[in-house]
Amino acid sequence: MAPPATVTDADLSRFDQDGFVVVRGLFNPDRDFSPVVAEYEAVLSTLVDNWVSGGHLQHAHAELPFTERLLRTVTESGQPYDLAMDISLPQTGIHTDTPMHHGPAVFGLLTHPQLLDSVERFIGPEIYSNPVQHTRIKLPEASLPSAARTGLTSRIAWHQDQGVITADADNCNILTVWFPITEADVENGCLAVVPGSHQRDLVTHCVNADPLALGQISIPDPLVEPDQVPLPMAPGDVLFMSSRTQHCGLPNQSERIRWSFDLRYQPVGEPTGREWFPGFVARSRSNPESVLTDPTAWADSWNSARARLATGNDVRFNRWTDDSPYCA
Repeated sequence: MAPPATVTDADLSRFDQDGFVVVRGLFNPDRDFSPVVAEYEAVLSTLVDNWVSGGHLQHAHAELPFTERLLRTVTESGQPYDLAMDISLPQTGIHTDTPMHHGPAVFGLLTHPQLLDSVERFIGPEIYSNPVQHTRIKLPEASLPSAARTGLTSRIAWHQDQGVITADADNCNILTVWFPITEADVENGCLAVVPGSHQRDLVTHCVNADPLALGQISIPDPLVEPDQVPLPMAPGDVLFMSSRTQHCGLPNQSERIRWSFDLRYQPVGEPTGREWFPGFVARSRSNPESVLTDPTAWADSWNSARARLATGNDVRFNRWTDDSPYCA
């Protein structure tokens, strides 16, 4: 077996120049992703049981593997599934029973030693897990029911990650880490980026009026830079990206699911841009006692945040008011 990939000095140079770099083969998919897939199979089984008992679905399709079962059951039931499989909470409408997922296998992925070794090369040894953490399981757009169409399940319009956090974190060194669990190619909706766009400032974002990206905060077309490059990636590959790099998630025009995680890390002690949500110290050379190693404690921190926010105080991390002429 080949040794795991590492982040090289050449990778760091390319990141500085382009605002992103893809490291091939950083994860071992069979070893590192199998526990995550098993965990999400259990999440899907719970959803399917509820859809069947609620009269939304006639057949459970338990014989199918995860991605095929998700596609079949969501298509037949027309039910949403995104929040039940996501890590973070939405901005509005948070209730005490708003679905979310914080299983030990996902925590193991966020704190994977090989991944943290790589993150350390970009931001140093004091690593904080920023709470902007998502899993995105994109069904083919032609099959995606309208009730299940969200930013977690369909195309993602052009944006900068800095544009979807609060301004207090604008000068923080927040690193985006994106990787696919399934193959990600142009046909099924891989990411596309604008190399070098991180060298400019944050641009205006508007509420997107496209019915296929409705409600997303995105860069209006005149401000999206040219020279857009798609980034096909295989399971095991990892993308490291600046928070100012312009990027999008292409539409899934295939008949396959595209499943990915996008995570954020930053130096300990900086504002996260999502003060309402809990992060944690993932690595600290100077204060190892501060590192969170208990997945149950991580899940409890999100449960506490949900209970607090369910009292009716919505979070507000979109700074845009659509008063720019670009948003007309």
